[in-house]
Amino acid sequence: MPSPNIWRHPATYEIENRAVDRDGRIEDAMAAVAPWEGRTVLDLGCGTGFHLPRFAATASRVVGVEPHPALLSLARRRTRRLANVELLPGTAQAVPLPDASVDVAHARWAYFFGPGCEPGLAELARVLRRGGTAFVIDNDASRSTFGHWFRRGFPHLPEPATVERFWAQQGWTRVPLDVGWSFSSRADLEQVVRIELPASVAEQVLAEHEGTEVDYAVNLWWRRY
Repeated sequence: MPSPNIWRHPATYEIENRAVDRDGRIEDAMAAVAPWEGRTVLDLGCGTGFHLPRFAATASRVVGVEPHPALLSLARRRTRRLANVELLPGTAQAVPLPDASVDVAHARWAYFFGPGCEPGLAELARVLRRGGTAFVIDNDASRSTFGHWFRRGFPHLPEPATVERFWAQQGWTRVPLDVGWSFSSRADLEQVVRIELPASVAEQVLAEHEGTEVDYAVNLWWRRY
C-alpha cells in the first residue's frame, strides 16, 4: 500500500518522527510487555530506519523490512555502522524471513490499520517464535486533537469502534497512550500537518490551532504468540 506521507516526503516525515512521543511512552509500554534485550527484533515497514538504532542498542539482531527502495536506502545509510542490523526489501504480506525466526515484531503506522490487514497478521504469526510478541502502533481516532483532525480528513475510514472490535476479535490487547506532538517551530508543525491530512483539511486545522504542540493519542496493540 503506497504511503502518501513518508514515501513522498521522507524529510518532513523525519521531522514528524522527532516530534512525536518525545517522552518515549510507546517504547516504555512495549518494554513493559516484552523487553527486546538480547532478542531478535523485526521492524516491519521500517521506512528510513528511524527506530532501528534504538532497538539495536540492546537487541542481539534487528531486521528492518521495507517495500520502498528509496526509504530502504536511507535506512541502510542510517544503520551502516550497526553490525547487528539487517535491511531487507519486503512487505507485511510477504515477510522475507523464515518461520519462527523473530522474538519481537514492531510495526508503527505501517499497513496494520484494522480490517483488511489479515494477510499481514498471518505473516506475523508465521515469523514469530512461540512466546514471541507483536506490537502494532496506530492512531487512536476516538480522542485527542489529532484524532479529531484525522476523522475530519479521512471520514471514509472505519470508525474507531470498528477498528477496536477487529483487533479484539483477532486476540490483540489495546494499550491507549497519550504521546503528543512537540515541534521545534511552527513551520515544522505546518509541514507535517500538510503531509498527514488532505490539503483543504490541513489548512482548516492550521487556521484553528495555535502554537507548536498538539495532543495526540495512539493505540499500542500487542499479542503474544
